[in-house]
Amino acid sequence: MRAWSKSLPACAVCAVAAGVVAFLWVVPLFSRWSAGWSQEPPSAIAPPVATAPADPAADYTVAWQDEPREFTEARRRMIRQEMAARDIDDPVVLRAIGRVPRQQFVPAELRQAAYADQPLPIGEGQTISQPYIVALMTQLAGAKPGGRALDIGTGSGYQAAVLAEICQEVYSIEILEPLANQAKKLLASLGYKNITVRHGDGYRGWEENAPFDVIIVAAAAGHVPQPLVDQLAKGGKLVIPVGQWRQELLVIERDQEGKVHRRSGIPVRFVPMTGEVEKTGAARGR
Repeated sequence: MRAWSKSLPACAVCAVAAGVVAFLWVVPLFSRWSAGWSQEPPSAIAPPVATAPADPAADYTVAWQDEPREFTEARRRMIRQEMAARDIDDPVVLRAIGRVPRQQFVPAELRQAAYADQPLPIGEGQTISQPYIVALMTQLAGAKPGGRALDIGTGSGYQAAVLAEICQEVYSIEILEPLANQAKKLLASLGYKNITVRHGDGYRGWEENAPFDVIIVAAAAGHVPQPLVDQLAKGGKLVIPVGQWRQELLVIERDQEGKVHRRSGIPVRFVPMTGEVEKTGAARGR
């Protein structure tokens, strides 16, 4: 780019730069919904770290196979600027993010934008969540090595892959069959043997493999599905966006005595959960 800019007029360089910025800004609008998108500016979620360690991203980022160096560096920058410099401080989560090649989970024509902190379209009217939101939900869920996780709303499989870098077993459900099939093939090709993907409605969870230490839902429900709460292990956490036009993340935890507690998180924007949750909501007068 440096050599090219020397031979172009200043106005041409500006035009190219403006075009790149416009592309990264407009891409999410290709999808009807911006799934997994924080509605708060970074400064409202958490202030920048005043005195950060040398470079935590350098320790957490691992090159995936023979990926071009630009993707490894982009992943490192994402961890440094959009996660470690905000409120993602769990080294287990950061290390998992640093090992997953996000560019493999977006359409080929959008891979250059894979590490921008925004959702991107993945087909079927759906999007891959904003990287920060994936990291935040994983951190809020308290994912730990050796645990069992349930991922509702597989999408392209990125959240499942992040969980698989941490947990011993990951079960993922996708209601759209084309996406479920694509994610299953992709995750297998990337070598994830501890992820089981199935096509189905995630409202009732995956009872035969319950209880789960972690449950993450990547679609907004009008209410919290009780079957998911029932499938939480003691000490387990469910993270789910709840609401219709106004959504917020909820963290629901079952303590060691079996009691259930809930707390609210930040405003977000996710695709709506479909299937049984719609019928149940209608029955409740929602």
